[in-house]
Amino acid sequence: MSLDPCKKNRLKLSTLILVLFTFQSNIVSAQNAINIDDYNRAVGFMYENYHNKKAFNTYIQPNWFPDSSGVWYVNHAISNKRYLKITFPDQVQSDLFDHQKLSQILSDSLKLDIKANDLPITKIEYKGPAEFIIATANRSFILNTETYALSTPPKDEKTNENEKPSPDKKWIAYAKNFNLYIKSTETEEIKQLSTRGEKGYEYATWYGWGDIIVGENGDRPNHFGVEWSENSEWISANICDFRSAQKMYLLDWSIDTLYRPRLLSYYRGSPGDTGMVYVEPVFFNVKSGKEIKTGLPRSTHINSIDVSWSKTPGKAFLRSMSRGYQNIYFHTFNLESGQLELLYSETSKTNIDNFTHEFAEKSNLMFFLSEKSGWRQLYSLNLETKKEKSITNGEYYVNSIVRIDEENKKVFFMASGKQEGVNPYYQFLYSISFNGKNLTLLTPENVHHDISISPDGEYFVDNFSTVNVPTTTVLKSASTGKMLAEMGKANIDLLQGWTPPEIFTATARDNKTTIYGAMWKPTNFDPAKKYPVIESSYTGPHTQVFPKEFSRAFSLQSFAELGFIVIVVDGLGSAGRSKEFHNYSYKNLGGGLEDHIIAIKQLGKQYSWIDTTRVGIFGHSAGGYDAGRALLNYPDFYKVAVASAADHDHRMEKAWWPEMYMGWPVDSAYHLQSNVTMAGNLKGKLLIIHGGIDENVNPSATFKLAEALIKADKQFDMLILPSQRHGFQGAQSKYFTKIRWNYFVEHLLDLEPIWTFDWGKIEN
Repeated sequence: MSLDPCKKNRLKLSTLILVLFTFQSNIVSAQNAINIDDYNRAVGFMYENYHNKKAFNTYIQPNWFPDSSGVWYVNHAISNKRYLKITFPDQVQSDLFDHQKLSQILSDSLKLDIKANDLPITKIEYKGPAEFIIATANRSFILNTETYALSTPPKDEKTNENEKPSPDKKWIAYAKNFNLYIKSTETEEIKQLSTRGEKGYEYATWYGWGDIIVGENGDRPNHFGVEWSENSEWISANICDFRSAQKMYLLDWSIDTLYRPRLLSYYRGSPGDTGMVYVEPVFFNVKSGKEIKTGLPRSTHINSIDVSWSKTPGKAFLRSMSRGYQNIYFHTFNLESGQLELLYSETSKTNIDNFTHEFAEKSNLMFFLSEKSGWRQLYSLNLETKKEKSITNGEYYVNSIVRIDEENKKVFFMASGKQEGVNPYYQFLYSISFNGKNLTLLTPENVHHDISISPDGEYFVDNFSTVNVPTTTVLKSASTGKMLAEMGKANIDLLQGWTPPEIFTATARDNKTTIYGAMWKPTNFDPAKKYPVIESSYTGPHTQVFPKEFSRAFSLQSFAELGFIVIVVDGLGSAGRSKEFHNYSYKNLGGGLEDHIIAIKQLGKQYSWIDTTRVGIFGHSAGGYDAGRALLNYPDFYKVAVASAADHDHRMEKAWWPEMYMGWPVDSAYHLQSNVTMAGNLKGKLLIIHGGIDENVNPSATFKLAEALIKADKQFDMLILPSQRHGFQGAQSKYFTKIRWNYFVEHLLDLEPIWTFDWGKIEN
C-alpha cells in the first residue's frame, strides 16, 4: 500500500529530526564526559611535573662570575643536566667541572649513588677560576677543579643582625632600650646618640610588613637598622612611632597542640587612617653625637621618606611622596648646615606609579622614569643646575633602567612598544647616550627579551621567546648586540600533542584601542565541540597579565585539560601602555572587567567552539577581587567564580594599595568599588577562599562579604584554610587547586568531579 505524499513528507521530516537530535546528543555526550585521564593530564601540567622533566630550558639562569671573567649556567636535556661555563674575553664554552669526577667524589663522600648526568647540586658559589663552593645533600664543600678534592669550607662568622660596623671598622652601631648607641672597636668607648627613644617611639628600627605580634600584649619582632655614610662620619636611621598605630587582627586555629586559637596582630593602617605607624628619618654625627632632623613633615609607613647617601661627604638625597601618591619630591640635605634644598618635584591629577630613579653622581646626574608626558620615558636631571632633559621621546613605554655606564656616558634600558608592528608588551634592550643621541637597539629579534647584564657591563645574556615561540638563550655583546655564543634552546619534545597558547587581540570599550590576551586549549581539543571559558584575572594596575615569555606557556594548561578554553587579557587600566591607558583603573579598580567581557564576546563570534553562555573566572589577591566583582557586577555574563585571598572592600585593605589606585582621602568611589555593597546582585556560583592567617590581605573583607551575602539571602560557598597566609603552600596548595578545578567542573561543565587522583601522575 502506498503512502499519502503528505504522510511521506512528515515521515521524512520526523526521521531527519530524529537523526539531528541523535547527532547533537552524541556531540553533547562526548563533550560532557570527564574521567581520570583528564585529571592526569591536568596534573601533568603542574609546574613540578613538567619543569625540566618534560619542558626543558624554558629559561636559562645566567650566573656571572663576580670578577666578570665568565658566566656559568645549567643546560637541561631529556636525560642529562650539564653545568657549563663561558669564559671571557674569548667566549670559550666548556664544562664548569668534570661531571664524572665530581659524581665520583660526591658518591664517595656522601655514601650515595650520585649520577654524573643528574648532579643534585643546590648551590654553587664562584670563588676563583678553579675553586667553587657547592652545596648538596644539606652539606657544603669547597671543590678544587684542578685536583678534584673536596674540603670543608670554614665556618662563616656569624654576623649580629643587631649591630652594624662602620665602613672603617672603628665603630659598631647598635640599639639599646629603643635608642641608638655606637661603640668604639679600639677603646670600647660607648656613645649614646639618641636619648628620647622609648617603647613605641623607637630609634634605629624599621617597620616590618609581616611583623606578627602573638597575644594582646605581645612584643613586635625586634629589628635594627642604620646606614653608615661611606666616610664613617655620619649615621642615618629611622624613628618608628607606633604610639597611635592601629592593628589588624587574626585568629590562628592551626596549631595542633592548642585547643584555643592564638590571637595574632600586626600594625597596619587602612585607607584614610591617621592612626598609622609614622616613620621619620634622622641623622647623627659620629664625632659630635649631634642629632639632625630633615625638617620635612613626618610620614606614615606607606609613604616613608627614602634616604640615600650622596658621594659628597655630609650630603644625602631624600625622596618623599604625599599620601594619595599624586606628588613626589627629591631634596638634597646638607647635614653640616641643615640646609634642605628641593631638587625635583612632580605632580599628577591621578597617581604617580612606577617612578624609578638612579643616581650617576660622577656625571652629576640623576636618571629617572616618569609617565608625566603621557608615556613612561627616560629623563635626566643635572644635580647642580636642576636642569631636566628628556633622554627618550615617543609613544612607547620604558620598562626599566638596566645599567648606567658613566665611563662611556650611556644608559641601558628596556622598553616596549617602540618597534613598529610589534606586540606592545614585548620588551627590548636599548642603549642611548647621556645627551639623548645614538639610540641603539641591542636585541633585534621580534620577540620578548629577558636580559641579564654582566657586572662590568660588557656582556649580557638574552633569553628571548614569546608565549608560543620557544626560548633561545644566547650571550651577546653589550656594546653592539652581536650574538657571541648560544647557550641553549627550549626542548618540548616530550610534550606530544601539546600546542602553545594562542595570542589574540580585541578592541577595547573605547572602540579604538587594541588589547591583547592569550588562550589555552585542551590537548585533546575538538573544534566540533562547544567549550566553556575560564578567565584567569588580575587587573592589579601596577602590572599586566599578558604572558610575554615561553616560560609561562604552561601556566594555565592544567585548567584547559579539564575541558575548558582558558584566557587571560589585559584591558584598559593595566600597566605597560600609555598613561591614558593606565588611568582607566584610577578610582575604578572594578571597571577593567568590561574589556574582558568584550574580548570574550569577540572571541565567541570568531570561533564556533567558544561558548560565551558559560563563562567562569578565578583570581587571587587583587585577582580575587576581580573574580568576586565579575559575578556581582556582571551577573548575566559570568556564571561561576572562585575568589581567593581577595580584597573585597578596599576600605578594609592595607592603606598603600587603595590610596595609590583609589585615591586619598577616602571618598564615595570606595563604596562604589566594594564587592560587599553589591552582594545582593549575586546570581551565579561563587566560592570565596582565604588563608586564616593572611597578614597581607586580611581575611576580614572575605568574612564581611560572606555576611553581606547571607543578609541578602544568597547561596555561596566558602573555604578557610586555617594555617595559610597570602600564598598557599604545601598540602593546602594542592587542596586549594583540587577544590578550584572541581568547582568549575561541577558548576561550569555541570559534571560530577573526581576527587581522588594521583598528584604524581605526569602523563600528558
